[in-house]
Amino acid sequence: MEKQTDDRSVKSKNKKQTRKKNKADSTENQDLNVKHLECDVKNHKTNEQKVINEQKLNNEQKLIDDQKPDIFNNFKISIEINILAVILFLSALSSRFFKLDQPRNVVFDELHHGKYVSLYMKRTFFFDTHPPLGKQLIAAVAYLYNYNGQFKFERIGSEFSDDVPLFGLRFVPALCGSLIIPVAYQLMLELGCRHWCAALAAFLLLCENTLLTQSRFILMESILIFFTLCGLLFVLKYKRLNMKSPWALTYLIIASVCLTMATCVKYVGLLSWLLSLWIICRDFWVNHLGDKRLSDFTIFLCVILRCIITFLISIAIYFSVFFIHLIILNKAGPHDSVMTSAFQASLEGGLASITKGQPLHVSHGSQITLRHTHGRTCWLHSHTHVYPIKYADKRGSSHQQQVTCYTFKDVNNWWIVKRPERNTLAVENTKDPDGIKHGDIIQLVHGMTSRALNSHDVAAPVSPQNQEVSCYIDYNVSMPAQNLWKVEIINRDQFGDVWQAINSQVILTHLNSTQALKFSGRQLPDWGFNQHEVVTDKIIFQDDTVWNVEEHRYTKSENEKERERELVAAEMIPSKGTKLGLWERFWELQYKIIFSSPNTQNVHSHMYSSEPLDWPLMVRGVAYWLSEHDNGQIHLLGNIIVWYSSTLCLLLYLSFFAFYLLRQRRQIYDLSLDEWEQFKTIGEVLLVGYGLHYIPYFFIDRTLFLHHYLPALVFKILLCAAFLQHLANIVKTKLIPRFIFHLSLCIWILSVMYVFKKFIVFSYGTTPLTSKEVFKLRWKDTWDFIIHKP
Repeated sequence: MEKQTDDRSVKSKNKKQTRKKNKADSTENQDLNVKHLECDVKNHKTNEQKVINEQKLNNEQKLIDDQKPDIFNNFKISIEINILAVILFLSALSSRFFKLDQPRNVVFDELHHGKYVSLYMKRTFFFDTHPPLGKQLIAAVAYLYNYNGQFKFERIGSEFSDDVPLFGLRFVPALCGSLIIPVAYQLMLELGCRHWCAALAAFLLLCENTLLTQSRFILMESILIFFTLCGLLFVLKYKRLNMKSPWALTYLIIASVCLTMATCVKYVGLLSWLLSLWIICRDFWVNHLGDKRLSDFTIFLCVILRCIITFLISIAIYFSVFFIHLIILNKAGPHDSVMTSAFQASLEGGLASITKGQPLHVSHGSQITLRHTHGRTCWLHSHTHVYPIKYADKRGSSHQQQVTCYTFKDVNNWWIVKRPERNTLAVENTKDPDGIKHGDIIQLVHGMTSRALNSHDVAAPVSPQNQEVSCYIDYNVSMPAQNLWKVEIINRDQFGDVWQAINSQVILTHLNSTQALKFSGRQLPDWGFNQHEVVTDKIIFQDDTVWNVEEHRYTKSENEKERERELVAAEMIPSKGTKLGLWERFWELQYKIIFSSPNTQNVHSHMYSSEPLDWPLMVRGVAYWLSEHDNGQIHLLGNIIVWYSSTLCLLLYLSFFAFYLLRQRRQIYDLSLDEWEQFKTIGEVLLVGYGLHYIPYFFIDRTLFLHHYLPALVFKILLCAAFLQHLANIVKTKLIPRFIFHLSLCIWILSVMYVFKKFIVFSYGTTPLTSKEVFKLRWKDTWDFIIHKP
């Protein structure tokens, strides 16, 4: 019994020990499993971290590789084709190039631009107040088409001869007019608009009749607008990537090239430059100047680098365009008289050899013609007629011999330089003449009447605030001669103190009154044969007091009759060329372009001219051409639906903008931050662009036409499409308003297409029209169409 009890106790003890052992083993196994699990987790985390690190390294390496300039190991080409943009471009091509060589007649301003292209072909100099790039591009294509430049653009409606490659002459405007459409599409996408909005903007430009008309003829507006939109597109690309990618500088360079080329087509392109500078400077001020991650030195360096790049590229292109212009046009032509004598002397033919074969230094006894150097071309002139005793305003005159400025070559333009103390006029020693120097006192004796240039205290005939200039006649009254003049050479630092023909620019100061001989710019009445008035002025240094010697010869005879025969026989127009530096010609041409005074007598006198206030509602179009056989015609007239809708959207945008600002002032936010930024960006680019291209015309005193409004119109149309997208965003969550908006939009688009098709006959001019058909298209009483009399 005791043995059994012991056996049980032993078994029980063994079981307990076994359980303890098993429990210990289990615990140990659990600990081992936990340790293994921790190791697995640790290893997994380590592996995951390794993968992350490897990905980071790969991304960093990829970024570094992308920024490397190694074009051999990392050169990649990525091509994306937007089908919608291609379709729009093809549609534009088909509309712009359709029957491009018709009508085969000179249309409106083809009269001027075509004539300039012809002069390029003949290398004949011409003067135009607009830069020459647009005409150079057209001339380059005309050259490829073997155009000889012999056609004379005499009048609007002149029929082109068969040897004129009219398609080639109109090719560049048509191509640029076609490219406007896809560029506008990309521009709207860059502004953050949706694809349908960008397509709508491009579609509106495609269906705008004025743009179609301007793109089909030898005109500059389509070229100007194309380069303007291209420049603006790349400015926006630069803004998006600025301080983020090396591509930003590339976009800035392309933008500078395009904007400068727009300026080289017409100086209106400078307004696009102002718009681009506004966009860039505002973006820099808002987004980068306050960025603490950028050091002051980095910001300063970036600004300086971008300014230098932009400035150098723009200056290089501008200079190149004009240098090409001056190098090609090396022959004298109908416009060279606008330029100074030195410029004319650098051209082949005409007045080109005026410095060759004639004396250089003006001396006592020199026979000269004095040319008004700056502004209007005319020569100091006198004749036997005298000033009337009394003028129309009852003022009295000196009744002395008239002195004027005459715009034509004439024998009465000759004067003889004389020292006061000498009585002879002949030059005794032509090899060593008595040269006139800066500060010398001289007399100017009129060659044909032998009377000296004079001035005295008598009011000028047309400019009574100035003093009269005459040739002195001795009436034996108490009015002695005052005929001494002081020679002041204003460019003596360049050509020396001795008075030189052609080169020296002089001011003749009247010794008694200390007033300068001046071209007043006013015309004399009939008694002065409508020639220009010459006076003296107290303001010595001004453009109209500067003169230069053009023709020059030495007096050979003391006999008055013999001198008259010499002057009458004097050759007015030499025939061989002399040299003037390219830089000197460039700066003179710039001066003439900038300061040339347009003829303001005919301002607003054209029957189709219009005021800037007339443009937004298209009060008046412009007649470009009328067929001789029927009433088929080309008339610059826009799509009235597009014009009125875009004007309305412009006003609505301003109203919405003011409304949102007032609401935000009251701490009420109708738009999310992204929507508000998008709405502001549209205004900062398109609204400001419209204002910059429209408002300046209110301050321009010259004849204006509807086509001057086209750059501003493009910005207004783009703003219209962007505003419609904003309206779509407002109604997108409301079923009924959204349905009404979409239905209205469809009807509006159909009406745009209908009007475009209706008035397209005025863009092509190839459709014969009856007088009734023309009258049916006169939707406004102010639209003046031309109709043949029955």
